[in-house]
Amino acid sequence: MSKGAFVMATENRVTIESLDQEGRGVAHLDGKVIFIEGALTGETVSYSSYRKKPSFELAQVTQIHKPASMRVQPKCKYFGVCGGCSMQHLDANAQVAVKQRILEDSLWHIGKVKAETILPPIYGQTWGYRERARISVRHVIKKGKTLVGFHEKRSSFVADMQSCEILTPKIAALIPLLAELVGSLSIRDKLPQIEVAVGEFVDALVLRVMEPPTSEDEAALRAFADKHEIQFWLQSGGPDTFVPFHPLNAPQLSYSLPEFGITMPFAPSEFTQVNSALNRVMISRAMRLLDPQPGERIADFFCGLGNFTLPIARSGAQVLGIEGSAALVARARQNAAFNGLAGNAKFAAMNLFEMTEAAFAQLGSFDKLLIDPPRDGAMDLVKSLGGENTPHRIVYVSCNPATLARDAQVLVQVHGYTLKAAGVMNMFPHTSHVESIALFEKMRKT
Repeated sequence: MSKGAFVMATENRVTIESLDQEGRGVAHLDGKVIFIEGALTGETVSYSSYRKKPSFELAQVTQIHKPASMRVQPKCKYFGVCGGCSMQHLDANAQVAVKQRILEDSLWHIGKVKAETILPPIYGQTWGYRERARISVRHVIKKGKTLVGFHEKRSSFVADMQSCEILTPKIAALIPLLAELVGSLSIRDKLPQIEVAVGEFVDALVLRVMEPPTSEDEAALRAFADKHEIQFWLQSGGPDTFVPFHPLNAPQLSYSLPEFGITMPFAPSEFTQVNSALNRVMISRAMRLLDPQPGERIADFFCGLGNFTLPIARSGAQVLGIEGSAALVARARQNAAFNGLAGNAKFAAMNLFEMTEAAFAQLGSFDKLLIDPPRDGAMDLVKSLGGENTPHRIVYVSCNPATLARDAQVLVQVHGYTLKAAGVMNMFPHTSHVESIALFEKMRKT
């Protein structure tokens, strides 16, 4: 944000009506919508605006005159400074209720659709759950030290933090030690980022290095990795430059899906869910909704490394996983072979953001679909489902209620599907991210 956009205003008092998708309190004053960080529904607060537009203001709470019953003391002492979490001041169960309301409101106000059934929300552990993260590094001469952490709220500065309550405990405990390590390196000004990838048998830390480490740097990195039982990787450029550094004989990164007898190897550069425990529960629900059967032909769009594809294949169905990244498709094929599922799971690389009805028809007919797109959703894909052999069941996993609602409108109002069920999964506790799942069905032609 530029200095010119920052405006401190006279304090006003308002009552909070609801929370928005970013976890901010929403109020109205003098015909404007006021979005207030740190405020909760039902509270009477004073606020100070930091950005003013003709129709809305962005603000920070300055005083709570009437606190909500669901307000709690944030566990993290960096809450309000670190930009990593925005909802720690709200009871964990209430967070899920807020996300459920956001999903329902999005479906109705954006997509003009309602689910016949609201699925019970999926919960998991609320602290120490995050197994994937991108942590910033900055050597600050004025402070005489190196900072390792997330960005400050509304800032490019790195928060001066010694711990994190949502990272896994082992990784959280390494934050100050990593700061000391990087501060001791000759390339401390050329190491802007550490990427975290936690597996079942190894914790990998990828150092983004803009210059090669010296032999002294390498010795320090090896000693640190050995002492703390982690594996360092180095990244000198794009995602294709990830290389293991030390120890080279560490176990491969992987996560397991015990319900389906599946182990999924992955590299730090490849997308996996940040919360492996919730991922297992999410897959279990998706499989119950999809109900794959032997003899069925099913497509898994945006399949990644096979997170849903292989559980579908384990059912005996024939599944085609499609993904835009050729590298992820290669990994998915490897994982299918690793789990003895190459006979049921096939994969193809395809740009799903340029899908057409003709291109979809060339894939052949499917009984069912699973769609798990990124935040942009799957508009071109859902538009392409208007042919003769449209699947009768679709399970849609979403990380953005707005694009799910937009795509649901096409499925329901254009293609004649019914939104049978929808619900949230609290994949990211204490953040405003809303993960959800929806079931669409269409009567088969007789």
